[in-house]
Amino acid sequence: MADEPQIPTKQARPSMTSAMRSSSFLREHQQYRPPSKPENHYGIDTVVEDLQATNVSPPRVSATFKGIPSPENPPTIIDSGLSHELSHPNCTPLPGVSTNRLIATLFYKSTSPRVSNAIPSPKQASPRRSQSPSSRAADSDIPPTMAPTTSLESFPLEPPSNEPEPLDHLYGSNVSPMCIAAFLHLLSTFPLPAGSTELCSSHRCLKLDQTHPGERHPTVVELTLSPAPAADYLPLADLRKHELIYRFEREWNVDVALRSDTLWRRHPRLVVFDMDSTLITQEVIDLLAATIKDPPDLAARVADITHRAMMGELEFDGAFRERVKLLTGLPGTLFDELRPVLDVTNGVRPLLKALKRLGVKTAVLSGGFLPLTSWLAKELGIDYAHANEVYIDETTGKLTGEVKGRIVGAERKRELLREIAQRENIPLEQVVAVGDGANDLLMMEAAGLGVAWNAKPRVQMEASARLNGDTLLDLLYLFGFNQEEIGQLIA
Repeated sequence: MADEPQIPTKQARPSMTSAMRSSSFLREHQQYRPPSKPENHYGIDTVVEDLQATNVSPPRVSATFKGIPSPENPPTIIDSGLSHELSHPNCTPLPGVSTNRLIATLFYKSTSPRVSNAIPSPKQASPRRSQSPSSRAADSDIPPTMAPTTSLESFPLEPPSNEPEPLDHLYGSNVSPMCIAAFLHLLSTFPLPAGSTELCSSHRCLKLDQTHPGERHPTVVELTLSPAPAADYLPLADLRKHELIYRFEREWNVDVALRSDTLWRRHPRLVVFDMDSTLITQEVIDLLAATIKDPPDLAARVADITHRAMMGELEFDGAFRERVKLLTGLPGTLFDELRPVLDVTNGVRPLLKALKRLGVKTAVLSGGFLPLTSWLAKELGIDYAHANEVYIDETTGKLTGEVKGRIVGAERKRELLREIAQRENIPLEQVVAVGDGANDLLMMEAAGLGVAWNAKPRVQMEASARLNGDTLLDLLYLFGFNQEEIGQLIA
């Protein structure tokens, strides 16, 4: 009889038993189980690895952590998919090693939006000149990259370069992550000091856009870069003026302030201000000239001299004497009458309050007139005030058109800054000078930090840092304070 066919025995389906359940995977790999997962939870790896005689995946080799991290094997924390490696690029250096960090503070210029080069040139110019940059571009029939002349004699020697396309309207009207990434890429193109292999960075958002309270749109960001670019290749003074930095600022509509990360950066002890167009929004000598009606063009003539002197086109001392001569015959009481007219710059009062609470001395060094400068210093609580004195005829009580003593110009401002610092026993590294005109450049150079406040082009280029916002309170961000800390200082 033929053999009956063998019926294959059906194997039992694998199933979980209590013997299979263990925490061997976690124990072998010594990983931390977050408290959000209950103890009776077992991942799919536990089930698969414990199948009988089944080798689903190759064995994993993991070195046991013995509590002694090393540069080759730094400790790594793994929690819910987040891997954080402990490194020390911005920490306290080893004994005998000095830090070489660069601080870059990025200010988004929301009050002065950039205009795209792609704006078409209209066929007809508008009869009224607008004040906004975008409107001015729309009112012009000259392409943004073309020199406004057809005369060969006045045409520039080189054609104007194309302005970079503004990117903030693509990536956000703030200091966006793409903006920070572009800046870090830019800095990585500069050579590092000998012995350094890579550029490390960290950032802090110092100020958020107040128009979006529920969202994080930073308008001031502080970047710490370690190490700074090689000083023998590109000193910090030259790095600030580098063409790539300037182009980056134009592309992203930001101001970049570069400083070495030193102790004095965070602890200033003396802040010196210019007065006209800095502590106040006007030029006092222009206000005086505006009161003279005969000749009718006097105010315009004085304003033109003032503008050219601030631009650095005229020597300040001679320009000041010339303007004072034009004021001959004005009543001496006019200084008292101008007090209510003075318009204090936005942010000055809370800034001075914050500096006072920090124990910082303040001074105003003005190329204007001492009666108004002294009065304003007393009103604002400023410790020192220096300005020009003019002669007043005792008989008529009117200005004679002559200046008394030395004119407080560029050299005198630098001397006064040093004298005040020496009197207060303050090193120049802890002195900050803020101004807007060419006659402020020498005192800004003498100070540890010179800040150009909505300044003339030459001053913007020469100053250590630039602020082009709508409040002078932004000065505190250069010292490393954030929005919350500034709020506490001015409360």
